[in-house]
Amino acid sequence: MGHKIEEAKSGRAACRTCKKPIAKGDLRLGEEVINAFSSSGEPSYQWHHLSCAAKKKPLVLEEALKTTDVVVADRAALEAEIAANRKNQKPSTFPYAERAKTSRSSCISCNEAIEKGTLRVAIERDVDTGSFVTKGAGYLHACCAAEWIPANTDITGDLLAAIAANSTSLEPADVDALKAELAG
Repeated sequence: MGHKIEEAKSGRAACRTCKKPIAKGDLRLGEEVINAFSSSGEPSYQWHHLSCAAKKKPLVLEEALKTTDVVVADRAALEAEIAANRKNQKPSTFPYAERAKTSRSSCISCNEAIEKGTLRVAIERDVDTGSFVTKGAGYLHACCAAEWIPANTDITGDLLAAIAANSTSLEPADVDALKAELAG
């Protein structure tokens, strides 16, 4: 399936970003999501106005624009908005690195706090909520990641390349710092 762009079939769907209805015939973005409560595990769609998606879901919209055969009238404006907002969207593919926005997360390897503004690496882990197990992010200091990730995940090969490919908010200087910390 994948993310898609299509004309709204009715005016009943509301944009997941702004909560306003998407008018019949307007172009909309269908963000493919896995429904945890579906018995068959089939993905479903969350709908967004294209302009809302360009601001809040730029990477999803960019992916959908690459694969769509639908003519998007204001495509150049949407692509400019995507470029302006792509660093603000948290990646959805693990592992990725980012600067910690707060000091509330702890490293899952050494259990010490990850200070605000420092590089941290996010990996996907199982989170037991008590009634079911779901997936969520777990964070590591960049220096802890080089040892912990190969020993505890199925990620193999060039770790820096895997992390850098998924990290949308890193500047070139951040990638250099990450390389140094991963090297030890």
